[in-house]
This record gives sequence, C-alpha cells and structure tokens, in this order.
Amino acid sequence: VAFVSGQFAQALAAQGLLETISPDLIPNLKNLYPEATKLPYDIGNKYSVPYSWGTTGICYRKDLTGFDPTSWNDILNPVAKLKGKVTTLATERWLMLPAQKLLGYSANTTSETEMAKVKETLIAAKKNLLAYDDTTFYTRLVSGEAAMVVAWDGWCNYGITDNKNIKFVIPKEGSDLWTDTMVILKTSKNKEAAHAFINYVLDAKVQSWVIENILYKVPNKAAMDLAAAALGATYPNMLMTPADLLKGEGLVDLGAAGPMYTKIATEITASK
Repeated sequence: VAFVSGQFAQALAAQGLLETISPDLIPNLKNLYPEATKLPYDIGNKYSVPYSWGTTGICYRKDLTGFDPTSWNDILNPVAKLKGKVTTLATERWLMLPAQKLLGYSANTTSETEMAKVKETLIAAKKNLLAYDDTTFYTRLVSGEAAMVVAWDGWCNYGITDNKNIKFVIPKEGSDLWTDTMVILKTSKNKEAAHAFINYVLDAKVQSWVIENILYKVPNKAAMDLAAAALGATYPNMLMTPADLLKGEGLVDLGAAGPMYTKIATEITASK
C-alpha cells in the first residue's frame, strides 16, 4: 500500500499503475463520509481510498500581526511591519494557490495566460517573504520569527500545540480541498493483504488514534465521531465538517500542464 495525494493517485491510475479497489475486501469503507466517494480525482474511489483530508489557509499570531488576516492579499502584500515576517509553501501546487485564488482562478487552471499572471504576482510578492517553507513554518511562528504563514490545517495545529496564540483561517477568496489516499500498486505481491491493511486503517478506533496523533481531519465519519469533539476545543479546525471542506476546490492532476507548473515554480523561487 502506498500513501499518495489524490492528484498523484489520479496520475498513477491514468498510467495503469494502480490496482482497482475491491470494496468487498474493505468492509470498513462504510465508515467513510458519503462525500468522500465523490472527490474529483477519483469519483467512486475506484483506485484509491481517502486516508486524510483538509485545506490550506493562513496560520497566524494575532499578538504579532495586530489583526486577523482575511485575504490571501494579507500574505502576498503584507502591511509594512509584517514584511519579512511571512512564509509561503514551496511545493508547486501550494506555492501557486494564494495567487490563483487572489486572482479568481482555479487551483487546477491549465491556462498559460492565467499562470503567467500568477507567476508575475508571486515574483512581486517574493520581496516581502521571510522564506518559502514547507516544514518549519509553524516553528517559525511559535518562535516569533514569522507572524503569518501559509499552512496546511493540520500543520497549523502542531504550532497551536506549542503556542495557544496561533490561529488558522481560510481566506475569503477560498482555498483547496486536498486529500491523501491509500492505493495498491499493480506490482503488489499480495493484493488481498493490501486490502486488509486498508480495511484495518479504516477501523473507527484505529483511525481515531491516527487523528489524535497527526492532528489532521480524516474522511472517516466513525473515527471523527470518536476523536474530533475532544480535540476541537484546542484545535478549532478539527471541527470543520465535510460541507466546510467541500467549499474548497478539489485538487486534480494537471496532466500535460504539469511541466508548466514546475517551470513557473522554479522561475519564481529563483527570481531576484
């Protein structure tokens, strides 16, 4: 069993590298929210099973910002005192996301014209950033080196663990709905055991333990019913419902436009 993001599961399936999921071997599929069977990268969970899901927003300390951010513009064009105190994510899709949403574009756009404007916006914003950071942004927030960071919801929770002043908000322009999935490779030597492992992970008690340890939401209703309420007092984004998450745009594979994103990401991060 491999764990991959939904858009990568879609790409692997398109290349014929994934085994079709056999629902009869995974009875705990019944624990999933109905919405988890309708995600755009794999409608019907034909070749993947969702493991966790969430969204991307702004993780911040109001004691440092002096206000509650509401827009991606607060990140890309920060007020004077916050210049050099902001980080954004480095991974291609999430590097692009703030500008895509601020400009009113899809997070899955393949338009060269739109992506040229995204590139222009992000190069202009670079001078205001502390860093592109996928892994230590929440520790920078805890220490006070950063005041606002673009963050995945669960990673923001790691910061909240260490500093209760940290909050998470989804900007008014909207965001994404990402999903991490479990897939079975065609080359798997024991596909029945692979299905059994997925079924084990989807057990309500097992995945409630996962929730408590990774502090991410999962599309498993039975598990969320066991764990989310107790966590919500400390980590408010754990109380987001499927309906809340589905306000975000589901990420899908970019197909032939993938290399364009890679090229633009390189040009942005290498720009002076």
